[in-house]
Amino acid sequence: MLNAEKKEILNSIDKLLNPSVLVIGDMAIDEMVYGTTDRMSREAPVLILRHYKTKIILGGASNAAHNIASLNGGKVSVIGVHGDDYYAPILLNAFKEANVNTEYMVQDETRATTVKTRISGSCSQSVTQQIVRIDRETIDPVSKETEDKVISRMEKAIPLHDAVILSDYNIGLLTDNIISKAIELCKKYNKIIVVDAQKDLERFKGVTSMTPNQPDSEKAAGILIKDEESLKKAGNILLDKTNADSVLITLGGDGMALFEKDGSYNKVPVFNKTDVFDVTGAGDTVVAAYTLAMAAGLSKKNAAFIGNLAASIVIRYFGCATTTVDILKDTLTKMDNDTYTIRK
Repeated sequence: MLNAEKKEILNSIDKLLNPSVLVIGDMAIDEMVYGTTDRMSREAPVLILRHYKTKIILGGASNAAHNIASLNGGKVSVIGVHGDDYYAPILLNAFKEANVNTEYMVQDETRATTVKTRISGSCSQSVTQQIVRIDRETIDPVSKETEDKVISRMEKAIPLHDAVILSDYNIGLLTDNIISKAIELCKKYNKIIVVDAQKDLERFKGVTSMTPNQPDSEKAAGILIKDEESLKKAGNILLDKTNADSVLITLGGDGMALFEKDGSYNKVPVFNKTDVFDVTGAGDTVVAAYTLAMAAGLSKKNAAFIGNLAASIVIRYFGCATTTVDILKDTLTKMDNDTYTIRK
């Protein structure tokens, strides 16, 4: 990275504080249950876990909203579905603590509030390890009644926000009608709309951008990405199939590749590769920072750089993590221009 480019991006990061973003998608929480153990049960061949802590973390599309709130001071709203159950107020309270606006959320008593419970234990001779995971979710598409409520909330919310993220975790919220209406409204009101989806990328035609990872890009394009030539071919296939203005393919340890409809192609190298601890939720961080940067008026290339920078920070921490504008600036200031590592 040239010093001039670094200075330009550094001077632009504060602009992330200005835009507001609406996240529409599969809202969820991660319930992390921790305990210690030193014996087996007499009732069954299982460990007895002495509980000492439960931590609630915003997951799924909720994590993208949490990342935005951390970056722009809470100028973010969510549209999703929760049930009428024990976990619904826990989800809403987690949003409140993260400074995320929930006024557009929809309750559906026929569906479960999506929760991924991870139970982890440790003993005096071992580190903490996950023992079991319990998923509570309804994965069928939402009902017509709920779909109509979601669309009604979108009609109210989209004009009031600068950008929209469609975050699809395949848990039933983003039906074809909701997707098409969201894209239609964003075009009507000239809003940026970015998609973070794991499959069926062709359902999201005509968006501003999308951020598929390498495996999902390979499935959608129908080819394996094994070198620069196949990467470029896959990116161009995705542009053609989705009619998106741009596609940002995240490549794990190989960084990112940005393809734009005008034929532009930019490769963003991986940052701080040696400090990777946990990549959980990194995709949500990328789409959050990338969308905010575009909504703030940055070029897609610089927005991709900021998305990659944000991800390089959160992967140093366990579980879904977030970052801030100040941390972004500090990290970029300390980054070596040639090796893209962070000076301690």
